[in-house]
Amino acid sequence: MNKLTSAAEAAKLVRDGATVATSGFRMAGSPEEGMEALGRRFRESGHPGDLTLVFSSAQGDSEMRGLDHFAQKGMLRRVVGGFFGVNPGICQLVEGNAVQAYNLPQGQITRLYHAIATKQPGLLTRVGLGTFLDPRLEGGKMNRATTEDLIELMTVDGKEYLLYRTFPIHVALIRGTTADERGNISMEREAVRLEALPLACAARASNGIVIVQVERMAAAHTIPARQVELPGYLVDHVVVCENPRECHRQSLQRVYSPAYCGEIRAPASGLVPLAASERRIIALRAAGEIRENAVVNLGSGIPEGVGVVLAERGMSDSVYLSLESGVSGGVPETQPDFGIAANPDAIIRHDDQFLFYNAGGIDTTFLAFAQVDFNGNVNVSRFSGRTVGCGGFVDIAQNAREVIFCGTFTSGGLKTKRGTDGIKIEQEGRFRKFVSQVEQVTFSGDFAKSIGQRVVFVTERCVLELTADGLLLVEVALGVDLQKDIFDQMDFRPLVAPNLRTMSPECFA
Repeated sequence: MNKLTSAAEAAKLVRDGATVATSGFRMAGSPEEGMEALGRRFRESGHPGDLTLVFSSAQGDSEMRGLDHFAQKGMLRRVVGGFFGVNPGICQLVEGNAVQAYNLPQGQITRLYHAIATKQPGLLTRVGLGTFLDPRLEGGKMNRATTEDLIELMTVDGKEYLLYRTFPIHVALIRGTTADERGNISMEREAVRLEALPLACAARASNGIVIVQVERMAAAHTIPARQVELPGYLVDHVVVCENPRECHRQSLQRVYSPAYCGEIRAPASGLVPLAASERRIIALRAAGEIRENAVVNLGSGIPEGVGVVLAERGMSDSVYLSLESGVSGGVPETQPDFGIAANPDAIIRHDDQFLFYNAGGIDTTFLAFAQVDFNGNVNVSRFSGRTVGCGGFVDIAQNAREVIFCGTFTSGGLKTKRGTDGIKIEQEGRFRKFVSQVEQVTFSGDFAKSIGQRVVFVTERCVLELTADGLLLVEVALGVDLQKDIFDQMDFRPLVAPNLRTMSPECFA
């Protein structure tokens, strides 16, 4: 039962043309040493090449770690991923048509592993209807090199669905904390659990192999049974990380902190308040949309500030905060460590979190936006020629009861002056966000209307709501010139509420 091997030897097990699926969330739970070894082997030998790389969420540091070890000419043939935003090397290949590339919803990829494991033809869901994932629009294809359809439109009992096609997983590359001599894996020092179990099962069902990077070894039968995340019969090879400070970090900014994996609860005195800025204004106003005991999801970017504001006010326990990574409660971290939290209440599997989300479990979600049009369509996945990917955005936005979009009114150099008398726009951003047509539909306004979803857009200078007739301006901040600061900065004229309200002065204090 000797499953122990080195990262270099494990890399030799990956054959040319294989489909390799990796699990990680930024640097949390990311098997960095295993990916680094694969990249090194290809540089030295030209193998393994022609790979298909599959991942639910990007793993990396926005430089060259993580998935960017695969970003070498000839190493990849195809990429299927949920979020690409921290992997510039992979993005360059996609934008240059050097690989076939598909962007699927992060949650659907985690659930797709279940369908692969049970040898089903695909995953049937309504997630993605009306967005760029819909075959009537782009079908999730990311460039001209991509022609094969992985998503099909189907009708069942008179209702439209999307079928995400399954494919074999030849290699699953996963990370845990401890492995015992029989190959049982635990994750007690990890800040996230992710989708290790269904991914391992998917590889086994495909006659593939499961490689797990761990921090340490233990004697057989010494890991408490309830802590075992992967039973030994699902694990083929164990790699003990040789450089854990760099390649087995708990997150990008932390080697290890017991407060992020539930080992201890850290004192609240370490909380860093949200600095006075447009971001704070938006977070304060958005937090006013939360109802007590609501189940709340926080997206990355500006919405992260909502969690900080709640913690500042001692209100974190008045709601059930959750992150798409599977973390619930506590004080969510902001970039570049989004996805983990200090003092979490629960850390469940990534795929199980999306099971709950897709079942309509979220009362209110706070998400970012890059472009919005009059009909309420939102783009966060591709803009200004940049490849970003939708991440868990589509899964979350289409299934929450209400969606609060949070963002500045313009971007690129925006400067404001804030005070109790409101806000003054001193320098307008170079890029408009409220546009005549979004570059890519990541959120469908028409779909939201069809299911009766409440949709609100909170900015530093005004608040808009989506109605059956289009975007309606409902609040304006003190100090804002309606014509110059709002209408003149939009490609379209919004509807205006007859009882136009003033944003609360508390947001600007």
